Amino acid sequence: MPDENWSVDIKPRGRGVHIDFKELWRYRDLIYLLARRTFVAVYKQTVLGPAWAILQPLLTTGIFTVVFGMLVGIKTEGPSAFLFYMCGSVPWNFFARCLEKTSQTFRDNERLFGKVYFPRLCAPIATVLVTLINFAIQGAFFLLILSGGQLFGAFTVTPAWTLVALTPLVVLLMGCLGLGAGIAVSALTVRYKDLSLLVSFGVSLWMYISPVAYPASALSDKYPALRTLFMLNPMTPVIEFFRAAFLGTGSFDPIWLLASAGMTAVIFAVGLMLFGRVEKTFADVI
Repeated sequence: MPDENWSVDIKPRGRGVHIDFKELWRYRDLIYLLARRTFVAVYKQTVLGPAWAILQPLLTTGIFTVVFGMLVGIKTEGPSAFLFYMCGSVPWNFFARCLEKTSQTFRDNERLFGKVYFPRLCAPIATVLVTLINFAIQGAFFLLILSGGQLFGAFTVTPAWTLVALTPLVVLLMGCLGLGAGIAVSALTVRYKDLSLLVSFGVSLWMYISPVAYPASALSDKYPALRTLFMLNPMTPVIEFFRAAFLGTGSFDPIWLLASAGMTAVIFAVGLMLFGRVEKTFADVI
C-alpha cells in the first residue's frame, strides 16, 4: 500500500469559533518562514536595519516629552517624564503594530492564499511574532535606559517585582488583543475595502483615549463620571500595569486588568469567527 501519512483530509467547519491547535503546530515551520520573510522584508536595504525599532519609540517619546510635557504642561507620574512616556509608548507600539499589520492579512497574502492550502491563521500569527521581536528590542532599550539612570543616579525607581514577573502574561494579552482586533478588521475589509482606510485613523484615535501621553489619574480625576468608561478601554489597564511594574507609579488596579482580559477574550473570539467565515469565500470575493 502507498504511504498516505502525508495526506491531509480537509473537512468543512461548522459555525462558531474553530481553532485546530494541532494543525497550527504542524505548520510551525511555515509560521517561522513567514515571520522570517516579513522581518527580512521590513529591514532589507535599510541603513540602520533593526535599529529602526529603537528609533520609533525614542522619537515618539521625545515628541511627547516636548509637546505634552513642556508645551502643554501635563504633569506626569514617576521620576522622569521621558521614562513615563516611553513606558507607555513601547507597549502601545506593540499593540498598534499588531492591529495594523494583521488587519492587512488578506490583502498582503492574496496570491498566497489563492494558490495553496495551509491554516490561514499562520499568516497573522507570524505577523504578531515579528512585532514581538520589535517589542523585545524596544523593551530591552527601555530597560537599558532605566538601569543606566539608576546606576548613575539620574533618578530612583522602585519596580514592583511581583508585577514584573507577570509581564509575559500581559504581553500575551496585548498580542491576543491586537491579533483579534486585526483579523476582525481584515475579515471585514475583504467585503468592505474602504474600511482599510480607517485603520490608521482608528488606531491614532485609540491612542489618545488611552493613557499613553498622560496618566490615567489625570483624566479620571478631572472627569470622574467617565472613569469607568475610560478604564473599560482594554489598553488602559495594560499601560498602567507597565508603569506600575517598572516605574512603581500609576493607578494600577488588577480588577481592571482582569476586565481587560475578559474583553480581549471576546474580541479574540469575534475576530476568529469573522476570520473563519471569510477565509471560506475569500477567493470568490477578493
